[in-house]
Amino acid sequence: MTTETDNSMKVELDGRGIAKVDTGIGFFDHMLEGFSKHGFFDLDLKVTGDLTVDCHHSIEDTGIVLGNAIRKAVGDKRGIRRYGSCILPMDETLVLCAVDLSGRPYLVF
Repeated sequence: MTTETDNSMKVELDGRGIAKVDTGIGFFDHMLEGFSKHGFFDLDLKVTGDLTVDCHHSIEDTGIVLGNAIRKAVGDKRGIRRYGSCILPMDETLVLCAVDLSGRPYLVF
């Protein structure tokens, strides 16, 4: 996280898909709410950033904090599948999403 934002986040992996999100960036809030709803986890998030400059730091730091919160919430990862993916046609877009909880930063093959 950088010094440009202040993030407060709670993640409940065994939730019901309820999101309370306020980043100050409307479309980003919408996407995080959908992520929570379709992922069936609860997300409570408040971000105060330097939006007078741009939204970059708020989005970047939210990703860092969300990744750390998920890592903490999964603990030893017992009973959790290592990865998941989805390809979803939505209106005029095609969504591609992959999540890997292995903890490995990269693979050299």
